[in-house]
Amino acid sequence: MNRRTAIKATAAASAGALVISKEFLKAEEAAQPFGPDFPRLESLTTGEWWTRPGNNGKPAPKGRKGAPPSMNVPRDQVVAFAMYTHQNGVLKLSAQLFPLMPGEKREARLELMLPGQKWSVAAKAEVHYPGWDAHFRIENWDDSHDVKYRVCHGEKAKFEGLIRKDPKNQDEIVVANLSCNSSRTTGPRQEIVENIRHHNPDLLFFGGDQHYRHTENTTGWIEFGMQYRDIIRDRPTICIPDDHDVGHGNVWGESGKRSTIPGDADGGYKFPVKYVNQVQRQQTSCLPDPADPKPVNRGIGVYFTSLNVGGVDFAILEDRKFKTGPAGKIPKMGPRPDHINDPKYDPNKIDLPGLQLLGPRQEKFLADWSTDWTNAEMKGVLSQTAFCGAVHMHGGRDRRLLADLDCNGWPQTPSRNALKLIRRAWAVHLCGDQHLAVTVKHGIEEHGDGPYGFTGPALVNTIYGRWWHPLDEKAGPNPVPNSPLPWTGDFKDGLGNKISMMAYANPEDRNDEKKRADGYGLARFNKKTRQITFECWPRFCDVSQGDKAQFAGWPITVNQDANDGREVVGWLPTLQFAKGVRPVVQVIEDATGEVLYTARAKGASFQPRVYSKGKHTVKIGLQKPSDKTLKGLEPKSKKAAGTMKVAV
Repeated sequence: MNRRTAIKATAAASAGALVISKEFLKAEEAAQPFGPDFPRLESLTTGEWWTRPGNNGKPAPKGRKGAPPSMNVPRDQVVAFAMYTHQNGVLKLSAQLFPLMPGEKREARLELMLPGQKWSVAAKAEVHYPGWDAHFRIENWDDSHDVKYRVCHGEKAKFEGLIRKDPKNQDEIVVANLSCNSSRTTGPRQEIVENIRHHNPDLLFFGGDQHYRHTENTTGWIEFGMQYRDIIRDRPTICIPDDHDVGHGNVWGESGKRSTIPGDADGGYKFPVKYVNQVQRQQTSCLPDPADPKPVNRGIGVYFTSLNVGGVDFAILEDRKFKTGPAGKIPKMGPRPDHINDPKYDPNKIDLPGLQLLGPRQEKFLADWSTDWTNAEMKGVLSQTAFCGAVHMHGGRDRRLLADLDCNGWPQTPSRNALKLIRRAWAVHLCGDQHLAVTVKHGIEEHGDGPYGFTGPALVNTIYGRWWHPLDEKAGPNPVPNSPLPWTGDFKDGLGNKISMMAYANPEDRNDEKKRADGYGLARFNKKTRQITFECWPRFCDVSQGDKAQFAGWPITVNQDANDGREVVGWLPTLQFAKGVRPVVQVIEDATGEVLYTARAKGASFQPRVYSKGKHTVKIGLQKPSDKTLKGLEPKSKKAAGTMKVAV
């Protein structure tokens, strides 16, 4: 059976195997699906939703946020949008519908047009309630060609798009770095969508805060999808929820416990498990299967995983799910448990044993991922927020804050451990959340010895402004040569973490829509040169002007191996491979047993560098470093190290 026949066979089986769960039928008519203690949750999309203001022809209350869009749409438009990923022969596609009316069939269809064929039903799926989302999985997916798809409901409602072939033959893979989509500014995002379509990225990464409608997630999620669906519809998309998506100002998941204090800094989630899981289901179901699917406490699901697009392998992290909440663990040293303003405080005294950031399960995942280079040329890490506090002003130009525990710079020890694991793969880190675009080079023990991190700007920055503005208004040591920005160089953040500031995009005037420093980031992974270029584009820029339209200080191009900036003490012998063979090489320091790094050779040779004297072990393999082991290698000067022919 060839791959196309296998897809058709699997699709046919899926099409006839729809099962509606008893739980779904029971919940179908529930007026308060989250219980009497949470009657306001999802009020615009549950119960008799069509009678509610905003849906019944009368305006919805505006409040601090912009008025939500109506959920009552013509019945031939009920399929709002869809997004997908595919990997290792599995296509996963999620569809979001507007709320359905009583009597409408709660079933969606996925139809495909395979090359040379007509539209055919590939699968059917239950439309979940609450949430109104549907999810499809197709096995034996052939990723070598483009395939048109459409998600259908009833006879007339359709949403069409294109499932792209895997771009493994491209030299460059482009990722759009997107987050923080203000709900105070409603309506289309035409200027962003048109610019991103111009760049034509291979992957979209929405890193969180897709909306800020805390108690109306489905409404906010549909609003987001309608704003960006014309770029989502035809390329792989990663969406991961952050704090505002699950109804928090900030969230420390603390492995799923229940939060009980205002501000939720005691750790956990304040809304019901059912609501949290619904948000995650809507946003993350199209991701590859979780690396370790066991739920955390109270049955809250997990989704951390990896996705390979065109030979660039991305680890997708949950940097809120396992993180410890600060309240009750450390003294209060500011106006709230997570804000520190005491200039006399000692950062080391809040780095307590037992505090978690990624947690043991994700740390194990990262360690395993860093050594597995199956079909990968380069690697990157995606998560919600930055592994440092590269911000001075929070909320206003006169609101200086020494340390913000919501960032991934705290707790410091697990933060630095995470950076060490990222460094092992020579990976860059992409994230959002901070409402301030920065590119930094992390320092773990010393300035510059860690990986690069790129925090993208807020897509629409009307919620919360932040600024990089050193108190002495001076550059740090080792500033970026010829930078147009005055405050680059080596610094410590308020948590004592070492960072080298490469570029930042401060808001110029938050009262002027064109000067809020919002926009989007791009990361270009060049597999041929093994370089990564960070780009940072203003929301209302003219992309036809080229690089001069970017924020000052960008673009920034770095070498892949520069993500490990430790001082080189010596070199091991140059490893020479057969023509056309570019294996994976892992270097281990014998004295400590530490894996220093694992990377794929760029060409037919690779000379390992090391950071200490003494013996080292090198492991080599075609996809993982498991086929051949060289022991007892001692560093010498680069020229004196010699060469070794290695058959793999």
